[in-house]
Amino acid sequence: MSGFVDECQLNVRGGDGGAGCVAFRREAHVAKGGPDGGDGGAGGSIWLVADRNVASLLAFKDHPHRRAPDGTHGQGKKKHGAGGDDLVVHVPEGTVVLDREGTVLADLVSTGDRWLAAAGGRGGKGNARFLSNRRRAPAFAEQGELGEEQWLNLELKLMADVALVGFPNVGKSTLISRISAARPKIADYPFTTLEPNLGVVRLDDGAEFIVADIPGLIEGASEGKGLGHRFLRHIERARVLVLLIDLAGGVTGTTAAAPAEQARVLLDELAAYQPDLAERPRLLVGSRVDLLGELDGAAGSAFTTEDGLTLDLCISSVTGAGLAHLTGRMADLVRAARATEVEPEGFIVHRPEAEGFRIEREDDGSYRVVGRQAERAVALSDLTNLDALDFAHSRLKKLGVDRALARAGAREGDIVRIGGLNFEYEED
Repeated sequence: MSGFVDECQLNVRGGDGGAGCVAFRREAHVAKGGPDGGDGGAGGSIWLVADRNVASLLAFKDHPHRRAPDGTHGQGKKKHGAGGDDLVVHVPEGTVVLDREGTVLADLVSTGDRWLAAAGGRGGKGNARFLSNRRRAPAFAEQGELGEEQWLNLELKLMADVALVGFPNVGKSTLISRISAARPKIADYPFTTLEPNLGVVRLDDGAEFIVADIPGLIEGASEGKGLGHRFLRHIERARVLVLLIDLAGGVTGTTAAAPAEQARVLLDELAAYQPDLAERPRLLVGSRVDLLGELDGAAGSAFTTEDGLTLDLCISSVTGAGLAHLTGRMADLVRAARATEVEPEGFIVHRPEAEGFRIEREDDGSYRVVGRQAERAVALSDLTNLDALDFAHSRLKKLGVDRALARAGAREGDIVRIGGLNFEYEED
């Protein structure tokens, strides 16, 4: 099984709030003690937090569900229930959170970036909260709210300084294994690399940067051919691109494309996927020069191929020729890119404001009132209690539910649904 996963689905559910308690004070010599039911505790929330120590989304592949703890119920003597602990879910840096329709909700770029994925339900109020001059012995309390629940799509875009881009089997994996401690699978057949590999390059002058080996691209990758979209998104955040051109492709048959044609295809696919990628700082590097004996002395220097393509330098990952020159050029470009980079003001977060309520017409002609405030207004422990029913109606009236139903066309006797309860509409 692959140890790297860059897209998955995640189901998150906040904890349910605890119910408020209905209780009355019972003491010696106190014939009728007042209400003293405590509040329920709030349910825990779920937060997604970017963490540099997490490498991929593998943890969610077979276990996509995350549930926060519930709050506990209130008790007599005004004892409030304990709140559920928040659940922190660690995701890799560069994780993009989307809803089921593909809308971006959050972009967790750097370690510590956090996003509220599912809010816990609020705890219900105990009957002590409903004491008033008009209501001296309230025999009802609030139920706890249910926690939010939703399915999310997670996509990982690697955070690398340098991305190695090229046709399949041009030597990207061999190169990253020579300049870093990464040890990708290497073999002599096309599409050996089916997942990105990251390696840290450290130079003697103290320079340090991260290189990503991107799986091979082919013509049509920007349209999704050959898993192109999955591979191309890992290039989006790279500061520098290194385009590896197989100088021996026409001789060995691994790429079967001339150097100039390889460069054209790669640049066209990058521009088609995301136009600014074609303008990103880049090096055009000829690889596998060791297979062409007459060009072996060109390693480490610029070179123009027979079909007119000018390369910044040539290398051989097998013999190591030109690699010191390459890593030095990489370091220079990375330093320049970091110096001119504008620090992001913050990570993207799209979270709609909580709505009041809305009226929907059901297929059977009934009306449904949708919204947390309206549902909370009727979430009482005993609506057969006249005090509780009167309190719920006054809450709904303050919210404007009566007027909204009248404007929606509700008539005497129509069924109105709020949460899991059904009511019969009565005109004032």
